Amino acid sequence: MPDPVTPLRIVVAEDAALLREGLVRILERAGHEIVAAVADGQALLTYVASTAPDIVITDIRMPPTHTDEGLRAAAIIRAEHPGVAIMLLSAYVADAYVGDLLDSAPGGGIGYLLKDRVGHVRDFLDSVDRVAAGGTVVDGEVVRQLVRRRHADGPLATLTDREREVLALMAEGHTNNAIAGKLFVSEAAVRKHIGNIFAKLPLDPASDRRVSAVLTYLRG
Repeated sequence: MPDPVTPLRIVVAEDAALLREGLVRILERAGHEIVAAVADGQALLTYVASTAPDIVITDIRMPPTHTDEGLRAAAIIRAEHPGVAIMLLSAYVADAYVGDLLDSAPGGGIGYLLKDRVGHVRDFLDSVDRVAAGGTVVDGEVVRQLVRRRHADGPLATLTDREREVLALMAEGHTNNAIAGKLFVSEAAVRKHIGNIFAKLPLDPASDRRVSAVLTYLRG
């Protein structure tokens, strides 16, 4: 496995011991430093405060209640340590606190991947690198479920069906070239759609327009 361009300092939070150790081994083999590997949300908060990692990789359901401890901890981390990137790695899609993460101050990136849909270790490591660099990486199924649970009102109502389709693929992390291939259109057509999206949505002028558009979409 090739070394990453920039080794990262990572805190891993996962209550399943085998999965936790597996993540640690994968990340260390890629050249990253695991500053802590914990099994609950409180320990996650403690180690983030004391070690100042580059990125947190956390499950959502952890002790003691196995509901949303990891997600609540992630929201607290983003509020108190906005420069720390956060990768949610879960078995299911949760709504609670996701809005807090998306609406938080700019700084670290945000990712949300479903465990059973991570097909390749290299893809997972690439996603970690992109989120640590300030990007947004959201599994396509997460995007579909979050958007299905919200009404297409507000600024999103101004987009055409094709523009929403392009924006959904942007939210999944696809490049313009990849979007063109998936929609069987030219890259120039994709750029035109993205230009229309940027013009129609109320984007944060202090943020990258692509990231701001994706976050607007995920907020619904």
